[in-house]
This record gives sequence, C-alpha cells and structure tokens, in this order.
Amino acid sequence: MSPVLAGVLQLLALVAALALAYRPLGDYMARVYSSRKHLTPEKWIYKAVGANPNAEMHWPAYLRSVLGFSAVSVLFLYLLQRLQGHLPGSLGFASIKPDQAFNTAASFVSNTNWQSYAGEQSMGPLVQTGGLAVQNFVSAAVGMAVAVALVRGFARSRTGELGNFWADLVRGTVRVLLPISVIGAIVLVACGVIQNFAGIHEVGQFLGGTQQWNGGAVASQEAIKELGTNGGGYFNANSAHPFENPTPFSNLFEIFLILLIPFALTRTFGRMVGSVRQGYAILATMVTIWLGFTALMMWTEFSHHGPALQAAGGAMEGKETRFGIGASAIFSVATTLTSTGAVNSFHSSYTGLGGGIQLLGMQLGEIAPGGVGSGLYGMLIMAIIAVFIAGLMVGRTPEYLGKKIGTREIKLAACYILITPAVVLGFTALAMALPTPVHSMSNGGAHGFSEILYAYTSAGNNNGSAFAGLNANTQWFNTTTGIAMLLGRFLPMVFVLALAGSLAGQQPVPATAGTLRTEKPLFTFLLVGTIIIVTGLTYFPALALGPLAEGLAS
Repeated sequence: MSPVLAGVLQLLALVAALALAYRPLGDYMARVYSSRKHLTPEKWIYKAVGANPNAEMHWPAYLRSVLGFSAVSVLFLYLLQRLQGHLPGSLGFASIKPDQAFNTAASFVSNTNWQSYAGEQSMGPLVQTGGLAVQNFVSAAVGMAVAVALVRGFARSRTGELGNFWADLVRGTVRVLLPISVIGAIVLVACGVIQNFAGIHEVGQFLGGTQQWNGGAVASQEAIKELGTNGGGYFNANSAHPFENPTPFSNLFEIFLILLIPFALTRTFGRMVGSVRQGYAILATMVTIWLGFTALMMWTEFSHHGPALQAAGGAMEGKETRFGIGASAIFSVATTLTSTGAVNSFHSSYTGLGGGIQLLGMQLGEIAPGGVGSGLYGMLIMAIIAVFIAGLMVGRTPEYLGKKIGTREIKLAACYILITPAVVLGFTALAMALPTPVHSMSNGGAHGFSEILYAYTSAGNNNGSAFAGLNANTQWFNTTTGIAMLLGRFLPMVFVLALAGSLAGQQPVPATAGTLRTEKPLFTFLLVGTIIIVTGLTYFPALALGPLAEGLAS
C-alpha cells in the first residue's frame, strides 16, 4: 500500500469514527448543561467550595467566577512547582525556577500547555498528576462553560442570566471529561501506553553506558491531554514518544480524542438553541476548513522535490517512521487547528509551506474545530462578523438566531478578533527588535523569524505546540509567552461573556423574507470566506516574511 493511500484511508476512518460519535455525544452534552439535577458527588463539591449551583448569574458575576477560579489555579500550580523539591513524589527533582514556574502555571491554566521544560527530567508524579493533569481537566471545563454561556445568550431572551459557572464547571468535568478520559486511558493502556508510578530506572545499555527512564501515570494524562485539547506531554518528545503514543492505532485514537468534543459541541449548540440545522451549518464550516487544511498539508509533505525526498517517499525529516507522513500530517493539522498543541512530529522540520499551514491554522483562531469550548465560541463570533458583513451588503440590520447584531454586539465581536493578533504580533515585533531574544533562535533568515512568530502565535492562541529550534527556556520567553497565554485566554472571554449577556437581554426578532438563512450552505461559504479574509488581512505580512518566503525559496 502506498503511503498516500494509507494516509487517505486513515483520514476516512477518522471521519467515520467522528461521525458515529457526533450525535450521541452532542445530545448528551446538551442534556448535561440543561439539566436541573445534581449528582451526589457534584453536591459534595459545591458544598466544599461554598457555591450555590442553582443561582443564576449575569455576565459580570459569571466572568468574576471564571477569572477568580483561574487566578487561584495559577497561584496553586505556581506554588506546587516552587515547592516540588520539598514535597514527596518529586523523584529527587529540584523546585522549578520562578520564571519557568510562572510560565507553566499560566500555560496549563489557560489550556495552552506550552512547555519550556522536559517533563521526564523536571517534574515528579506529584506535580504531573496533582498539578498538571488536574488543570488539564478544569481548564478544558472552563472553556466549555464559557461556550455554553454564549449559547445560552442566543437561546434566552429578555434576561441577562447565563447560568451558573460553578455548575457548568463541575458538570463539564464530572459528567463529560472524566468518564470519557477513563475510557480513553483504558484504550491507551491496551495500546501499550504506560500507566504506573515507577521511579527512575535503567532500561539497558546505550553506547556503552546505561539509559534511564522514569515511569508515570502517562495513559491517564495522555487521555485528558488530547480530549481536553490541552497538549502538554508527560515526556519532552510529547506524542512522538513511544511511551505516550506507541502504535499507528494509538496515534489515530489520539487524533480522534482531540477532535471529538469540539466537533460534537456544534450538535450541543444546535440542540440548545432549538435548531440542529444551525449546528450543522457551524459543523460544515469547521469540517470544510479542517479537511482543506489536511489535504494541503498532505500535499506539501508528500511532494517530491529532490532525490532525498523521492527516496523517502516525501518529507520524512522529523517524522516517526511508525506513523509516516500521512498520519503525521493529519495529527499536525488536528493539533494546530485546535488548541491542543500536542505533537507527534517535529514541526520545525516540515516543509516551508507545511510550517505556514500550521501557523495559519492557529492564526485562524483555532476554530476548525478549535479548542474544547473555545472553538465553538470563536466560531460563533466569526458567524456574527459574517452576518454583519452580509447585512452591510444588502442594506439591512443584521440578525443571527433571532438576535439583532447592533453597535454593541459588533464592537464586542471586533474586540474579540483583534485582541489575539495584537498580542501575537506585538510580542513578535518586540522579540525581533530587542537584541537578546533573537539569540534564542537556532536558525537565521525566514525560518528563524518563523520560530519567533510560531512561539507567540502558539502562546497567544493557547495552542502550546512549538516550532522547536527556539530556546524558549529563558527569562524573556518564559515571561512574555506566559503573559501572552493569559491575555490570549482570558481577555477574549471578557468580550464573549459581555456579548452573551447583551444577546440574552434582547427581545427575539421574528424572521422575515429578508432574513439571512444562516442554516443554509450559502452561509457556510460566507462564513468560510469571512474567516479566511479576516485572518489573511491580519497575518499575511508576517507570514510573507516567514514560511511563505521560505517555501517559495525552496
């Protein structure tokens, strides 16, 4: 079987698996977030934190809860790392230095999981499981809660109430993320992913000496790492490490986990607003972009230029032979079009245009299908922009799901789409202008610029993957990427929740003959075009200096 055919068959199998899970999972999540009942374990949690899960919140209260919970999480994870050397379960590793501890705390709480450290050489089981893995669950649940709050803004009318953050957080964790992660971990263990609390041990001879590895609860962390679109690996090599991702089947299963909830949330959205066809329109937009990017990535990496690439069957540099080009390309697109950031190959070794596809996937806002929760609310913001543009073209007040998109709504949507590019491009310009940061680049020219641009694109969009080749473990990069992660995660949430409150307070507008039918294929094409144009106008100059220049020169 040719490598190209093998890649296509894996893609078809992945699409079939996602299609089978789409409806039941989407409907289940709609019931979870619409239920008025509380499970007994959930009641214990509410009592422990002193929350009333039945109290409805307006958007400022919902936002304060999100920010307060996340701030406490950052502080807790920072202190846990700083005290590691004095706590049990450290495997003898020293405490993490302040700038790196801040970076890691900001990274995992913001669902970014950028790692400037080698996990197996820096952190013991206590920090890995009691700190990082816990944040893998709750940071994903926070994103889902904010997305559901925005959906309620569309579904409700003449009220500013968006639900209860604590109920949404706990339900997302207990009823959705936890049970699927348990099943996922069992599957991964069956595939050969390790799951233990073993310490450092020797595994044999290596060039005349001994080689050491430490074990860990890898399968359980790997499952939620992918399912929650987190991406932080137990080992430095992430999902390219055989302890995390040993076989082609485990590789395909991990991609399935990455895409599962973001795609299914469109069904949840359709159910909660009372029109599954609206959910299908958003799903079609996501799928169109995802399949298009995957096809482009496979084409660029399978293109044969020169005898070395012809002999290898494509651009095999930096890719695992047990996965090949096709599976690596599918994984790469899935991880950069979501906020996962996990890698099973060396992104810096992709072709120049392949690296550009990875960058563009993140710069779209990671909305196809995007992160758990963040992908849905990001896409709904773009839908509002698309409806507004359509309204300008036909000369009528834009409406979406029976809600008018007025001055307040479009200002909030515009702020949302502007904040992340401002963070990414601003920090990239600073890093290139100052004398010290550029010393971290291992390459010059266009590829070196791509390393810097990729780092801040990954941080600002809460992706977490690295272009590699860049020494990010410096005070400058630990501090600035940490700030970029926090700004890129929580500032957009301010505008999302303010928009949700504004929509929830509106009187529904009845549909007329002039209303744009947002459940039709025409709207899907309009939405795809809006996303590409907005992103292109924002990032094209930076892309032209980096991956496009490198790709055209090769």
